[in-house]
Parts: sequence; structure tokens; C-alpha cells
Amino acid sequence: MLDQAVMPGGHDEFLLVTGMSGAGKSTVARALEDLGWFVIDNLPPVLLADAVNAAPPPVSAAGLAVVVDARGGNVFEQLKQSLDGIEAAGVNVRTLYLEASDEALVRRFESSRRPHPLQGTGRVLDGLVEERELLSTLRSDADLVIDTTSLNVHELRRRVEAAFPDEQHVPLRATIMSFGFKYGIPVDADYVFDVRFIPNPYWVPELRELTGLDAAVNDYVVSRDDAPAFLDQVAQLLDGAASGFLREGKRYVTVAIGCTGGKHRSVAMAENLSARLVKQGVETLVMHRDLGRE
Repeated sequence: MLDQAVMPGGHDEFLLVTGMSGAGKSTVARALEDLGWFVIDNLPPVLLADAVNAAPPPVSAAGLAVVVDARGGNVFEQLKQSLDGIEAAGVNVRTLYLEASDEALVRRFESSRRPHPLQGTGRVLDGLVEERELLSTLRSDADLVIDTTSLNVHELRRRVEAAFPDEQHVPLRATIMSFGFKYGIPVDADYVFDVRFIPNPYWVPELRELTGLDAAVNDYVVSRDDAPAFLDQVAQLLDGAASGFLREGKRYVTVAIGCTGGKHRSVAMAENLSARLVKQGVETLVMHRDLGRE
């Protein structure tokens, strides 16, 4: 039976960190430690309840984070039962899932010259296919999904730091991500908005080589007739959904705004949406996924 009183530092926060092998769980674990979390890596799911009871209680700990992945073997059927037991003891359980494309993961395994833990005598890709199937339910139920395909270790740390600051001050956090449809829709987006209805600054010669971060492009984009109304409606949508998210235990939302190449319109609109959300009391992190790819 769980004893809530022995959670690290008296906190009732439990974070499950899981996801694809090679997607950056070690980087996330180090970032959480730097933020004051007590982190246990590579724990079999059947031992989760014991970890909650046995973890030493440093006074400054923000909570307990446990990394669970395919190295623990095919034991994920035990995970839900363990998590249910922890929640029944009054502990707030959240799940962070790390995702990446097969291409990126294969490249990372090949560069490290390490096998995938589930590939056996097959290929790395065979292990990835099996792992995705094994983790599919965890991914669909995760509170926060971070796609690390195009993130370096520093960018991933910033995502973690933005998602897990001081829990007492900002109840809802949003990542606003600009992207180009030509490069694909972000797989970790909760909302996807298309701003290709705005005239493209690319066809204005003096704006073509600039980006949405430049004042001239920003002014051109937000001065279009429909742009301010669009920003108002998206901000109102998120404001209206915030209480529901929090009620359901979802504290993070990723909003993706796309244009053709992710250079002009989506960048400017993402920056403006972020500014509006900050005024509404939502802590935001702005990312421009495809800026610089053209």
C-alpha cells in the first residue's frame, strides 16, 4: 500500500517519462534533475509503487520522475495497474511521451553504433516497429507528447524547462509552433491551424528574403483583413478550453500554425498568438520548426 507522506519532499507529483528508444529520455531525465525532480531511470513498471514509497525525500524535490522504456522488457501490461494504484493513493500522475520519426531514430542508433533493445537479430527498424506497437496506448494517453525529430539536446531541454517550471504559478502552458506544410504536420500538436489564407509575403520582392521575425513581414501579415480576427478566435478557443484541460489533468497544449514553408506567415502569427496568450496568463514557449530550412 502506498504511503503518500513519503513522496519526495512531501510533494504529490509523479511523472512517468516514456517513449521511443533514442528519442531523448536521458536528456529529459538530466533536465528534470536540474529542475529539482528526483529521477529514477530504467525502472520496471511493476516496481513503480515501491519507488514511490522508497524514494528518499529531499526537501527541495519538485516530485518523483521515473523513466520507463523498452529496456524493461515486455512488461507494459503491468504499467496501468501500477499507475492506477499510485493515483488511488492521492498522487498526481502525469505522463511525458517522447516521439521521433523512424528515420531520425535509425540515424541516431546508427551514429551511436548501438542496437535497438527490441531488434533482436533483425534491423533497428524492426525494433522500432515493435516498440511503437508496444507503446501505442501510452502515447495516446500521454499528458504531453514531445516530438524530438528536429530538436537538438539544447532545444529539448528548453521544452522540458518550459513544461515543468514552478507548479504553483502558471496552471496552463502552451507551446506555439510555426511550421511549413511542405515539411509535414507536427505529430505532437494538439491543435493545427492553417494560415495560408493570408497573402504570402514570398511574392513581395522586398519581403521574400526576410522572415516572420522581421518587423516588415510581421506588419504585412497582421495587417491583412482576416489576420486579427483569426488571432482573436484562436486565443478565445484556447482560453475557453483551458479550464477543461486543467479539470482533466492536462496542463500542456501544443498549438501548431502552418503556412507553405514555415518562414513568413506562420512565424509572424505564432509570435502574435503567443503575445496574446501571455496577456491571458498562459505561459508560452514559441518554436519555429522549419525556419531556416529554405
